[in-house]
Amino acid sequence: MIYSKIAGTGSYIPEHILTNQDLEKIVETNDAWIQSRTGIRQRHVRAENQLTSDLALLAAQRAMAAAVVTPSDVDLLIVATTTPDMVFPSTACFLQAKLGMTGGAAFDVQAVCTGFVYALAIADKFIRSGGSKCALVVGAETFTNLLDWDDRNTCVLFGDGAGAVVLRPSDAPGIYSTHLHSDGRYANKLFVPGSVCGGKATGSPTVKMDGGSVFRFAVKVLDQVCREALEANHLNVSEVDWLVPHQANIRIIESTALKMGIDKSRVIVTVGDHGNTSAASIPLALDLAVRDGRIKPGQPVLLAGVGGGFTWGSALIRM
Repeated sequence: MIYSKIAGTGSYIPEHILTNQDLEKIVETNDAWIQSRTGIRQRHVRAENQLTSDLALLAAQRAMAAAVVTPSDVDLLIVATTTPDMVFPSTACFLQAKLGMTGGAAFDVQAVCTGFVYALAIADKFIRSGGSKCALVVGAETFTNLLDWDDRNTCVLFGDGAGAVVLRPSDAPGIYSTHLHSDGRYANKLFVPGSVCGGKATGSPTVKMDGGSVFRFAVKVLDQVCREALEANHLNVSEVDWLVPHQANIRIIESTALKMGIDKSRVIVTVGDHGNTSAASIPLALDLAVRDGRIKPGQPVLLAGVGGGFTWGSALIRM
């Protein structure tokens, strides 16, 4: 049987840092308020000329270098993003060109903050079926493009960044299972009510959020989908070395860990330095923990995310 395995990880965050103290100068908020409710100290913001595909490029190149693969090796490219370079073509196609790739499939996946888990699940299926020999999966966002900087309830939460992994075939399981869900009845709890019609932008192009509803739903389904992955693989939570959750809010992360019964020391947390980078948050956190030596080869790791839609999902992997 063919399995897929992560052969390399990479990430990139823009150089410009926007601290809570910086936000105090542009919106009615303060560092203590932001940290007490979110755990966020700062976030990274793209440069004026940086597109989502630019962030994705640097993360992808680092993942490919770690996996020791070249652009000609990659036959599947999936980009999870909520903030594409333009309406079309896909950001994946722009990234493909920037990487110098001329073959294979390239497309975007839109599941907001769960996007990377969705994209990883798709790539895993391609490799298991024999349809791909080398898949590049990227989560990349310029989410600050969608913010209303006068709305202190949302503008303090998000940042820009990118993370990537390379998947290769393996004789032993690298990705044990993935579990994906959605429920469109909650679409108006976290959304951007804007669109293009008749050549003009209509509606509002900025994030709207019912924070309380998002928090309650996220804590509930993250616990459920993590347990679903463990049960599917006949594992106890004690047998997983690391939980890498979507980095939305420290209270959501800590509440999820508490419900699962996993010690905080086994949870990868980057939200304080990066904010919520949507589809980029899980691969970004994964790469940082791999590179600083916390996540080691052979360790079981549980990935879990929840995002607008609502969408949610998990993946149980072995590095």
